[in-house]
Amino acid sequence: MKIGVAKTQNYDGWGFKLAGEKRKLLLFDIDGTLILTGGRAGRLMLRCVEQEAGQSLEYSVRDFVGFTDRFIIRKLLLRAGVKTAEVESRIDRVIDCYLQALGKVLSAPEAIRVLPGVTELLRELSTNGEVALGLVTGNVREGARAKLSPVGLFQYFPVGAFGDDAMERHLLPPIAVARAENHFQTRFHRKNIWIIGDSPNDVRCAKLNGLRCLAVASGVISKEELAAMKPDALVSNLSQTEAILKIFKN
Repeated sequence: MKIGVAKTQNYDGWGFKLAGEKRKLLLFDIDGTLILTGGRAGRLMLRCVEQEAGQSLEYSVRDFVGFTDRFIIRKLLLRAGVKTAEVESRIDRVIDCYLQALGKVLSAPEAIRVLPGVTELLRELSTNGEVALGLVTGNVREGARAKLSPVGLFQYFPVGAFGDDAMERHLLPPIAVARAENHFQTRFHRKNIWIIGDSPNDVRCAKLNGLRCLAVASGVISKEELAAMKPDALVSNLSQTEAILKIFKN
């Protein structure tokens, strides 16, 4: 049975507020966009994969950038020669290992570095009635919490899609949007939904879902490489609050 709200100019037939032309949904990546852990989280994940596989592995930073945790672990396990039929159950064991140790690894002084302008921007956006905030991140949910809570950032994101929701990055935005619409009781127009991230995969997943993208060159990917992906907007970092607010108003 439909929710008992009359259909008007401001509500749809199910009682959701209509976002109109102004309400923005901003979906942020975490690593390289909001924070950096100095490679600590990545090294821990690799150590857990090596423990599960029983051997040392060669890797590069690009094995981790822009992918979901489950995708990264699967890739590394297969590289170690784990049989495809065994990979799924072993991914779960690696994630358990990773989450059990992540809090301790990140408790070291300055283990988590908030990137320039992030706190100021989120404070400004969180008080703006025309903006809703969420996450689209390859981190599993508890990994995201472990990285953002110690530096006071997790509180800004009531919804999101995480690396335990889907293996492939481009499948996450629709999940985040559905959760945001339910949480905020608002329908968001695609042209008003932004992915904010530091990797080519962030730009790619926005394009595949018909969303807009602000690429941020504050991670390990160069500004030139991000520009080649043709995002809707590109900045060096999130420190220029007023300029970034203008981008989202377009």
